[in-house]
Amino acid sequence: MTDYIALIHKDRNSDFGASFPDFPGAITAASNLEELRRLAEELLVFHVEGMIADGDVIPEPTSLDDITQHPDYRDAVAVLAVRAPPAIATSVRINITMPESELKRIDRYAAKHGLTRSGFLLRAAQHDMTAKP
Repeated sequence: MTDYIALIHKDRNSDFGASFPDFPGAITAASNLEELRRLAEELLVFHVEGMIADGDVIPEPTSLDDITQHPDYRDAVAVLAVRAPPAIATSVRINITMPESELKRIDRYAAKHGLTRSGFLLRAAQHDMTAKP
């Protein structure tokens, strides 16, 4: 299982907030820490499932040392480790061979549709495997 770090933010007159440095834009808030943990876990599942559906590569967790050294996260008051959904697997780098012209076509298509090369190839493979039992 993989744990991602959520940073807890709290201002004097606000709810508790949680953000994930490894998933920019993934934030949630709750009135107490117990609810925040539950919502952070749900958010992580929802966010990662969306990335997988989009063919995005799921990042490896950033170390706590690296996060606490980053100037953007100095206002966080606490750290919460959140378990990643079991459906995600560790990304693996592969080496493939194909004609250069086809690779350029793939890259153009992926960029036009807001995908990475890896994301496009994953979606194409998933589509083909689903369409042909």
